[in-house]
Amino acid sequence: MRILMAGASGFLGTRLVGRLTAGGHQVTHLVRRPARTPDERQWKPSAAQLDPGVVADADAVVNLAGAGVGDKRWNDGYRRLIRSSRVDSTTTLAITIAGLPTADRPAVLLNASAVGWYGNTGDRMVEEDAPAGEGFLADVCRVWEAATRPAEDAGVRVVRLRTGLPLHRDGGMLKPQLLPFRLGVAGRLGSGRQWLPWISMADWLRVAEFLLDRDDLAGPVNGVGPAPVTNAEFTRELARQLHRPAVLPIPAVALRVALGGFAQEALTSARVLPAVLRRAGFAYHHPDLAGALHAALTD
Repeated sequence: MRILMAGASGFLGTRLVGRLTAGGHQVTHLVRRPARTPDERQWKPSAAQLDPGVVADADAVVNLAGAGVGDKRWNDGYRRLIRSSRVDSTTTLAITIAGLPTADRPAVLLNASAVGWYGNTGDRMVEEDAPAGEGFLADVCRVWEAATRPAEDAGVRVVRLRTGLPLHRDGGMLKPQLLPFRLGVAGRLGSGRQWLPWISMADWLRVAEFLLDRDDLAGPVNGVGPAPVTNAEFTRELARQLHRPAVLPIPAVALRVALGGFAQEALTSARVLPAVLRRAGFAYHHPDLAGALHAALTD
């Protein structure tokens, strides 16, 4: 396929580009700066500027664009950036797709979303049909997903991939934990009872490719592993694999001092299950946390 991708330089995007190109697909990168290579095209999502011809050349569009949720301490300005970077890019792509003649539209828009959609679920298990929850990230996900509607209304297959916590030593939620764990000064966050919807990086990449290929799948899809664990369970398993103790719990109040507004999200429980993938017959390479963490630390 000829795939047009936004967010190709990010933590997930760089790895997905590698997998897709290795599989024989042609990936064109949307970049905000002037294009420097033959596989780049410039756009300005904050100004809703995108050449329709760039989209017409694609069989599929993948949108992973968005400022990193855990990259910086949250303040009002960064909250606005988290929201606008997702909504502007999605709106620009969806409206451009909808404005093309039917024959020129890509077959699918695979648009990022997040399990933040569900808010704090406590111990309650949720699948894709659960309504949006409450809180900042849930609100972001609600408008983020709604921004895909022009493409959907135009008859394009739209998949909203609600990604959980991809595990890889070079980024995401795992990277910042490795040093304190190796120093033996880490432990569970808060009570440790909050559920973590993890997924191995290898499986997340396979899920994305699976969703591009399966023309019978549309709507929200939970990109998570089949067996969520609590933060306390995650902490014990990571400590075991690193051969380090993890006996110093981090109180919720300390997280709030260190992380500001993001602390509440870090303490949120999301017991999310991949019902759509299960029904579609997706087979995980790493169905349990032990295997996923081993892969994350060694691959």
